[in-house]
Amino acid sequence: MSQFWKPTFTYLQYAQVCARAVRNSLKEEARVVAIRRDEQGLKYAKWEAGKQGEIKNTVGTRTAA
Repeated sequence: MSQFWKPTFTYLQYAQVCARAVRNSLKEEARVVAIRRDEQGLKYAKWEAGKQGEIKNTVGTRTAA
């Protein structure tokens, strides 16, 4: 089966395409839950002189290439 996607996609891209197809095929209630689960967050802080600065939060969604 991998011969179909290997020349075009990396495995990660293939998995993202499959996941998106599954999410889009779900009924509305389950789709909303699955899309919400797809969100990701990142926290980061800049350290100066051994002390942590302000913690910044970013929230985004993954995008398939």
